[in-house]
Amino acid sequence: MKQFKQIFGGKSLEESVEKSRGGAFSALRDLFRPGVQLDEDFWEELEATLIMADVGPYLAVELIESARERIANSNLDSAADAHDLIEELLVAQLGADSAEMLSVQPLTVILMVGVNGAGKTTMTAKLAQWLKEQGHTCLLAAADTFRAAAIDQLRVWAERIDVPIIAQQPGSDPGAVVFDAIDSALARNASHLIVDTAGRLHTKANLMDELRKVQRIAANRVGAAAIETLLVIDAITGQNALNQAKVFRDSIPVTGVVLTKLDSTARGGSVFSIARELQLPIKLVGTGEQLNDMDAFDGQRFVRALLNESVPT
Repeated sequence: MKQFKQIFGGKSLEESVEKSRGGAFSALRDLFRPGVQLDEDFWEELEATLIMADVGPYLAVELIESARERIANSNLDSAADAHDLIEELLVAQLGADSAEMLSVQPLTVILMVGVNGAGKTTMTAKLAQWLKEQGHTCLLAAADTFRAAAIDQLRVWAERIDVPIIAQQPGSDPGAVVFDAIDSALARNASHLIVDTAGRLHTKANLMDELRKVQRIAANRVGAAAIETLLVIDAITGQNALNQAKVFRDSIPVTGVVLTKLDSTARGGSVFSIARELQLPIKLVGTGEQLNDMDAFDGQRFVRALLNESVPT
């Protein structure tokens, strides 16, 4: 395993949550002001504020029940104590050290999966640039052969970041693209192959069949243990998109989540809903529109950035 690190000099995880800090989580922070009594009104307002921040009603209720029980069974009685408890419980929902990726010799294959429009292709390029900055050699594979625009977009990114790309004509077999890309990566002694996959076919069954086929081909060539499958999700996703993400998780062996557009939402609580519903580690986040706007995800850093008055350094 290799730890992701924020090295680009672009927007950090903390900076990306500025809209959320100034939105519903601003109201949440106000609840923990000194002198506030932990009475019934406090807990009801805290629950409502968590729901407004998109934490989700079920998780909000669980958090309140857990916090109240801990308060009742201890000598804790201040707003600061409640703040610390909520922070601890939120971090526990996310995991503090999930930002790890595979690094397997001789080749690691990273499959980027998810619905169209979530930002797979852009995050594929950002990840390739990150690996390059870390001293790795990588290739890109344009396996979304059902959209000519996706192939063209990845070619543009590949040229921009000066990373080789393996691509075929639109309509080609995605499995054949991956097969050839693995051959090329091994011949070049590349350390990582990042595969941009399709997000929509005629039916969900067709899409999942294609993705399973791609995974089988990769596993046959490099071994299942050398495959990282990252589910790319828009951080401002609604319930419908989250349900689509569950289809991916239930159909293929996903190893982690990549969140895009985290800087675009004022309701950062959706991250907790995503983590709760998918039960997968969040590994990376897109923190802005620029190539270097990507950061490792760390649950503790994320929660502290939301709940504290100033952005931690």
